[in-house]
Order: sequence, then structure tokens, then C-alpha cells
Amino acid sequence: MYRTHTCGELRQEHAGQETTLAGWVQTIRKFGAITFVDLRDRYGITQLVFNESLNPKLDEQPLGREFVLQATGKVMERSNKNTHIPTGAIEIYVSEFNILNRSNTPPFTIQDDTDGGEDLRMRFRYMDLRRNAVKKNLELRYSVNRSARNYLHENHFMDIETPFLIKSTPEGARDFVVPSRMNPGQFYALPQSPQTFKQLLMVSGYDRYYQVVKCFRDEDLRADRQPEFTQIDCEMSFVQQEDILNMFEGLIKRIFLDVKGIDYTDKVERTTWEDAMWQYGNDKPDIRFGMQLLNLKKPDSVYVSKQDRVDLVNGADFNVFDKAETIIAIAVPGASEYTRKQTDELTEWVKRPQIGMQGMVTIKCNPDGTFKSSVDKFYNQDRLQSIAQAAGAQSGDLILILAGSEERTRKAASELRLEMGERLGLRKNNEFRLLWVLDFPLFEYAEEENRWVARHHPFTAPKPDHIQVMIENEPSIADANAYLSHPYANIKANAYDMVLNGNEIGGGSIRIFQRELQEKMFAALGMSKEESIHKFGFLLGAFEYGAPPHGGIAFGFDRLCAILGGSESIRDFIAFPKNNSGRDVMLDAPSTIDEKQLQELHINLRSI
Repeated sequence: MYRTHTCGELRQEHAGQETTLAGWVQTIRKFGAITFVDLRDRYGITQLVFNESLNPKLDEQPLGREFVLQATGKVMERSNKNTHIPTGAIEIYVSEFNILNRSNTPPFTIQDDTDGGEDLRMRFRYMDLRRNAVKKNLELRYSVNRSARNYLHENHFMDIETPFLIKSTPEGARDFVVPSRMNPGQFYALPQSPQTFKQLLMVSGYDRYYQVVKCFRDEDLRADRQPEFTQIDCEMSFVQQEDILNMFEGLIKRIFLDVKGIDYTDKVERTTWEDAMWQYGNDKPDIRFGMQLLNLKKPDSVYVSKQDRVDLVNGADFNVFDKAETIIAIAVPGASEYTRKQTDELTEWVKRPQIGMQGMVTIKCNPDGTFKSSVDKFYNQDRLQSIAQAAGAQSGDLILILAGSEERTRKAASELRLEMGERLGLRKNNEFRLLWVLDFPLFEYAEEENRWVARHHPFTAPKPDHIQVMIENEPSIADANAYLSHPYANIKANAYDMVLNGNEIGGGSIRIFQRELQEKMFAALGMSKEESIHKFGFLLGAFEYGAPPHGGIAFGFDRLCAILGGSESIRDFIAFPKNNSGRDVMLDAPSTIDEKQLQELHINLRSI
């Protein structure tokens, strides 16, 4: 055998035993006639001691970094113990060794603080994976996977595989397509999710399904997006929304406990999509801190009446506020001591193209009860005090106000809130807050096409009390100005997203399970009857053979792992990720294929 123990296994109680270890040479240190070697494997590091009797062999077969080494010797207690590693109380006095394989000089140091840039490390990913920091990420990923599978198994879910070669039905992101040699001129698509298959499994009677499954989307990439990614995909029959929420709150809480040792005993908070958008500026709010947004012009507020709200800001001859569609205030706790330089820097921050505002108004709530603002010329102390009270500001707070068109101002205020949370240290990686966002709109209006599109996907059911509205009304829209008054604009989806620390980690819905309603949904999205049968005839047909009520959810597995590991990028938690251009620089993929393959696939390439 190559080894009797791993490099992370031996402890002080093993002293006196003979052992054989195998692994990679991490470091080599010579002290006179004695050579110390740190030997590393997946499980840890053990120090080897080569005494002077082995010097002739070491001269003959010198060791180098990343050499694969087998060493046999006696476990001895160390006199100078290393308390930073689990094996630090012992060392191995080597009696014989064998170099199993040599290594070229590594392109970067195999350490947590490596000197290799990301491109270099991705090119030599098989070496980057040896680093302890990367290993810990993959161990965390495995722990999340194992915890999820255990929970789902205990709750009677079956792990059922679904196909990767399917039919292309691009409604959302672009499909990756695969040519079929046996069917010239025809193509498979790689699934963006197993959505229709898991619904068919519900029709088939498998009432609790799950799969830790690869999904594929041909999208532009960013830190939390890859062309191939992993979902924890789940579906249940004979359930309503509350059943889904309770089941999968339990899943995430179990993962927290198993992986992070966190006993998340609180019931997960809930908010509606509309409240999330107005109170936080986005539909995946970070609720680890407050600083909720207040729209000083939004009517029907629970905080301030419509008339009082308008009077707070209008009629002071300040055209920026008078002409603005939306005015949003944020009370930043304890920031009234910001200097003019700091507030000017924040104003420049909101003017950046990514944020897109023309400027910002500030109001300092001084400890003595007075107010100092950048619009003192227009607003007296009484009106500044009224704005501060409406914004929920306390003594010592700094109020930041943005004004402009509704959508841009809301997005900018959301980004400003998150930025201030970051600057004040309120977005802590070791703190986790969950939130359900409910009652999404079922439809969004695509102005350029003058039609409705599904906010989630076309299999999402309306809220039960909105189904009749959808059935009784036609989807056609007279013009772009009429969509807000159309009955479809107010239909809510029986859908839900789970948000963790400002990131959507899971989303799902109760599904449509009657053919008539599903056909109505397809028609609302602009599909003809012929098109819907061509694309989804198999599903419509299945609904005529006893389809049960069902619903489900899919969790972004890579993203969940990244958040639990305190990282911004899901690439850190994928063994062999793609770069921002969708390339595998280690394999040099995608790549061209030879002419023979093209001919077999009946494909001719042409320049564009």
C-alpha cells in the first residue's frame, strides 16, 4: 500500500508507531545535516524529518516543491509543537522514502496567499485545487450538498434524473444547442432547468422529487453567473404555497445548522414584492440592516398621508423636487458627523454612470435638534424637521435624498442604501438573514413588442383569486400607454423567492396544472395555439390525464455555497469554472472542430 495514514490524521497518541505517508511536498527546509519537509494531502500537513543518514540519498534524489513523495518512519512527539495545525504535536522520523513522481517548478505558490493571478490559476486549475483555500470551498460545497440530500431524503423526496438533451423552447435566456448527427439539420438543447420534466413527474405520481442538477444558459457572465450552474431542484404534489414555504425554510435552516453550526430558530420573515420594491428599491433586499427607503411623493403611505407627503417637499421653489416623479429619502444612522468632503464624495458617487443620478440632497440631523442641509436656501428648519420625521431620522443621522424618474431613482436609492450599509460595516459575512418575497406580478409588459411576458416562467399559476381575472379578460393592449390600466397588470403570481443577505438563492411557484389555464397563459404571452402545441404539446397533453396540483422551488446551489463561504464569486466554489468570457482556459474550450465532424453533422460554417 502507498500509505497507512493520511497527512492530517496522526496525533500525539500515535507516537511510537510506524507509519507510511504519501502526498505532495509543500516546503523543504535544511538545517545543517537535518532536512525538514512538510508533506501535504487533501487531509492536512505532516512534518517529516530526514536525518543525516538519508543525506546521500537526498543528494542523489533531491526533493522539490510539489514532488509526489512516499515516506515511511516512526511517529515522534515534537519538542517545539506547532499549534496552528492539527498534526502539530508530532513529526515523522523518516527511515526510507520513495519519489513517486517529480514536478516542474509550479507556476505559482500552492498556498492560501498565492502569487498567481486568476487567469494563471484558471489555466493551471488542477494545481490551484491543491491550495487549502480552494479545498475548503469545495469541502463546504460538498457539506451543503450532503445536508440538502439528507434533509430531502428524510422528508420522502426521490432523487430522479432528467435528460440533458432536450427540445429548444427559448422563452428566457438563450439555449445552448447540440447538433444531432443521426437527425441531420436538427438540434437538441441543453436544459435551462428541468422545469417541464419535474412537472411531468408530478403527473406521473412521484409526489416529492428533487435533483442536484446541472443547468445551462447562454448568458453574458458576471461574478454570480456561469454558463453551466447547479440547482437544488424540487417539486411537490398536493401542496399550496404555505406547504412549500414551510418545507424549504426547513431545508435552509438544516443547511445552516449542518454546515455553519447556526441554529436559525426564527421564522423566516416575509414581505410582498411591492413592499420590497418601495422599502428597499429591489426585490431581493438585504435585511441585515435597516435604512428603509421613503418615497416622499408616493401616495397612500402608511407613514404620511398623500397631502402631507406632497407638502413636505413641494411649493418651496426647488424645481428639482417640484418636477421630480419620485423623491426618495434614506436616514443613515449616526452619520451626521460626515464632513463636507465626505458628502461631496457621496454626491459624486451617485453621479457615476452606473448609478445615473444628477445629484443628491443631504440633511444633517444635529445632536442639538437643528438641521443643516444642502438646500437651506429653499427649506426652513420646520420643513427640514418634517422631512426628518417622515424619514424616521433620529438625532445624529444623515438624510440622503435622491429625486428623478421613478425607476431610475428607486434603483439608485437601492444601490446607495447598500453602499452605506457596506461603509458602515452593517453587511457582515458572518450574519445571515433570510426573507421570503411573495406576490410578484404574474406579467411584465414588453414595450418594444407591445405584449406581456412572464415575470417568472409560463408555468407559474396566478394567485387563486386572480385566476378568473386572467380567464375572463383578453391579453391584447391598445397601446403602450394603456398597459397599466389593463386587468393583467394587477394579476399576482402564486410565486415566491427566498432571499439571503440581499441575494436571491431560490425561487419557485405553484404551477398551472389545468390545460385550459395553461393555454390561456401561452396565449397571453403571444403564442398561437399551433406554436404552443409545437413547443409544449407534451405538457398540455399530460394535463388531460389527471395532473395533480403541484409546485416547487429551485435553489441556486453555487450561489448559496458562495454566500455561506463569504465570497462574492460562485467561481470560487466550482471545481472547474469558466472565465468571464465563458471559456475554460485550462481546456481551451470552446474550440473549433475538424471538417470531418462538421460534415458528419451536416454543418457548413460561414463568416458573418
